Amino acid sequence: MAVHRMLELGRKVASFAALSLFMSCAAHAQADVQEPIKLQIIGGLDAVTQYTKIEQPFWQSGIEALSAGRISATIRPLNGGGLRSQEMLQLLRLGVVTFGTAILSDVEGEAPELNAVDLPALNPDVATLRQSVDAFRGHLRELLRDRFGIELLGVYVYPAQVLFCAKPFKGLDDLSGRKVRTSSVGQSEMMAALGALPMILPFAQTTAALRDGIADCAITGTLSGYEIGLPNVSTAVHTFAVNWGVSIFGANEAYWHSLPADARGVIRRAVSQLEEKIWSQAQADTDLGLACDAGKAACSGKSERPMTVVPTSAADKKRRRQLLAGVVLPHWFARCGQDCVTSWNTYLKPIHDIEVNAP
Repeated sequence: MAVHRMLELGRKVASFAALSLFMSCAAHAQADVQEPIKLQIIGGLDAVTQYTKIEQPFWQSGIEALSAGRISATIRPLNGGGLRSQEMLQLLRLGVVTFGTAILSDVEGEAPELNAVDLPALNPDVATLRQSVDAFRGHLRELLRDRFGIELLGVYVYPAQVLFCAKPFKGLDDLSGRKVRTSSVGQSEMMAALGALPMILPFAQTTAALRDGIADCAITGTLSGYEIGLPNVSTAVHTFAVNWGVSIFGANEAYWHSLPADARGVIRRAVSQLEEKIWSQAQADTDLGLACDAGKAACSGKSERPMTVVPTSAADKKRRRQLLAGVVLPHWFARCGQDCVTSWNTYLKPIHDIEVNAP
């Protein structure tokens, strides 16, 4: 499998060779601060609010306005054009992609330590997630520079990733024996600890999996789940935030430093504004998604039936800390080793106050 993966990555590197050559030439042309700058952006997941209403218009027109017409950009989604999210760090490192988005749980196989801020059961709400990201951001920046030659520009977040189920359920301890669509190893480990049968499936296959009985439940965003039609194939949705789909937006370091310093300043300030919009929208979309799923809000499209919203009970909250301390963190330490133990103790343990014995 590793050989096949490397061959596939090599094929993609070759297929993007012309683009890379263009970018290299463009970088030299941009040495003159008066030259217009054209960026190629790989954004987040297509067909969800973050991309269609925030990222796409920002790069198509917002950056040009903020730079007084000097900087323009084209953008395409992370899950378009044959790109695999799991390969994004390597594509950025090689310069095949110059500006791109990587979902941390997708690239955890490359470097488990990167996903420290979005482990399942870690952050029950956006406020806690902000604390985790703020505490870890400096170290995340160093990791990306040192290991992958990537300049960190932004940290993005999707609405809460929650459970949708075809049949009614009461909470976390009511999932035993159910087949659950997951999107990461960490989610799968957590579901297995609850007696469920996890299966990692791409986001685009989620609705079909529930419709066809391949899965009984699925973990995805509250609003993105609505937008892909899950109310038509599910009856219940949980308010419990499993995690948040945190992603990084970064640039190939060599390409980044080839840009004029003043242009880099404009881009960095612009992405900071974009990041704040995305974070604010994530909380709003978490709440809106649940309202849409329940049929209580005027949302785009119309579900065939309103869903039952299952509240996070006191038992679920207690179970969350048990799962984090007894399952999620020990398994993460085992995959990552001492680096993750050190990162947890240094940056995140002071916030979450959970002591875990390293394996």
